[in-house]
Amino acid sequence: MGLRPVVLNRRVASIASTSLALVLGVATVGLLPAATTTASPAAASVADEVCEDPTGTAARVRGDAVVKHDPNELTIAQVHQREAEFADLLQERAKRVGQRTLSTQAAAASVTVPVVVHVIRRDTTRAGGNIPDSMIQSQINVLNQSFSGATGGASTAFAFQLQSINRVTNTSWYPIRQGSTAERQMKTQLRQGTKGTLNIYLGALSNGLLGWATFPQTTLNVMDGVVVLSESLPGGTATNYNQGDTGTHEVGHWLNLYHTFQGGCSGSGDSVADTPAEASPAYQCPTGRDTCSSTGLDPITNFMDYTYDTCMYQFTPGQATRMINAWNTYRA
Repeated sequence: MGLRPVVLNRRVASIASTSLALVLGVATVGLLPAATTTASPAAASVADEVCEDPTGTAARVRGDAVVKHDPNELTIAQVHQREAEFADLLQERAKRVGQRTLSTQAAAASVTVPVVVHVIRRDTTRAGGNIPDSMIQSQINVLNQSFSGATGGASTAFAFQLQSINRVTNTSWYPIRQGSTAERQMKTQLRQGTKGTLNIYLGALSNGLLGWATFPQTTLNVMDGVVVLSESLPGGTATNYNQGDTGTHEVGHWLNLYHTFQGGCSGSGDSVADTPAEASPAYQCPTGRDTCSSTGLDPITNFMDYTYDTCMYQFTPGQATRMINAWNTYRA
């Protein structure tokens, strides 16, 4: 579908805004070298591209980065098992509230998610990860625009409200390394709130990652939350990935969305009926890409793909339903 001027326009507006009145959302992390325009990385297996590990996390990677995936990532079969468990929980909740099913219902009432942002820095300089409040405020504006449907996608039930910004100088946590002992120590010490509180950790990240997030669980896990490259926030230095959509993508995972390329061309894919099947991640903005024989072009403009921020601008109605169902099941 190409690049949409409205996306650029709303990002420019959000970067310029410093008003706390619209502060609803998430923040990001880290310092990353400017992206180049090299071709997509060598093709990986579908299991690799699931980009999940046994702790229940998912990540977004840059198209110009060589990323080594955790050898202990979940298999497609394990993902399908998790889907079956989610379906069982939905049915149980449906029985409790006297409904036949929740699978096609989205709540009319909005959910305001409290957000706590942790800025992890090496020192108090911008180069050391100390991004300004204005970038965090712009990121929150982007989250609210994206989840409200203001950028051109479906409206979801979610809005985000910033509660606090916590700045921490700790060289042992910088950069943030996915799955490390240091990450667990950081989250154990810093995480705030209930399972319905979104904790966002910002900083430089390891291995070329833009961010990662945990999926919701029935009980609160100390690792719960979202990690985002700080320079991917609006106005950051991560070329092609600096309009705030890494934050949107990772919050999508936190609300139980898989990647649009989940499972490739076969099976249940991302378990959302209105996102066309996609064989592999899309990078940059490959207009007209169609990697599966099923109906529909690849959903390259969906927030849950890997395209440039200028290319992605929407959630689908099915994704909106899946998120509110997951919220009611796991986080409410």
